[in-house]
Amino acid sequence: MDRIDAERIFAAAAREALKAFPIADGDLQLVTVRENVTFRVTDRRDGAVYVLRLHRPGYHTLDELNSERIWIRALADAGIAVPTPVATRDGREYVSVAVPGTGEHRHAGIARWTEGRILSDVLHEISDQRVLEGYFEQLGAITAALHNQSSGWQAPRPFTRHTLDRDGLMGDAPFWGPFWDHALLSSGERRLMLATRDRIRPVLDRYGQHRQTYSLIHADMHPGNVLIDGDRLTVIDFDDAAFGWHQYEIAVALIHHQSVPAFAALEAAFLKGYREVRAITDDALALLPMFRLIRGMAQIGWYHQRPEHNPPPRFDAMKDRVCAQCEAFEEPI
Repeated sequence: MDRIDAERIFAAAAREALKAFPIADGDLQLVTVRENVTFRVTDRRDGAVYVLRLHRPGYHTLDELNSERIWIRALADAGIAVPTPVATRDGREYVSVAVPGTGEHRHAGIARWTEGRILSDVLHEISDQRVLEGYFEQLGAITAALHNQSSGWQAPRPFTRHTLDRDGLMGDAPFWGPFWDHALLSSGERRLMLATRDRIRPVLDRYGQHRQTYSLIHADMHPGNVLIDGDRLTVIDFDDAAFGWHQYEIAVALIHHQSVPAFAALEAAFLKGYREVRAITDDALALLPMFRLIRGMAQIGWYHQRPEHNPPPRFDAMKDRVCAQCEAFEEPI
């Protein structure tokens, strides 16, 4: 869908949603059209700027979205930079609006606009290795701060989010789809991935779910979901937030750089920043290659569930890397 069609289809629903929020006569500007549709909203009364998101239907229930907001507010209370949620005039986090052009109903939520550039865009412009490592050290530190908060926090009840546990990642019906069924896999590649999945399952069972390395995680905290403004990093887009392993979170943050020659230095910088904020044992970190492999499989499953993105960019390179990691996989515990 191009931007003109998206504006035509979704702007009316966004304006309808705005009526429920304490924003006077907001000026709408389409920002992104992905699975969620995002608008920048400027209050013509005082110039305040907000982001309005029309959430994709069927991905999260209203209870799950409300729980996401509860956690975001708790992270803010802990001093972690996250978008500031805005409630409706009657205190709700979301409103449901019809999208006549698609026949959908979508939950709409608003947060204050966060200034900054997307960290991944900044990283692509940098050639100085020391500067790159500095950014990854910062990313490691904010990841650790998030894990400090989540592992020590008791969520109120009711609180509902999905789980990226053994079944959520490597089960018969994993959360991001059966990666082994992607149409672009050969029969041999499919068998290899299934065999590796079956070897990973008992490793996750043996490792268990301990609060030191398993809690609420962002689950999509790569540099594309982090904004930078001066020295300040802000974590955005908690759509995938779930209960899961901290090493999976670290794998997500690093996976897009695993093929660059300086990956070891970037990973070391990330872990340096992480360990300055939160302790993590060498034994726990020894599982990182396995969790990078798990994330790679999950990415293939994500594309399998979303045929509108196929063929995905650089899919062959992704698939070949995952298959090579499957062939090299040795059970770490």
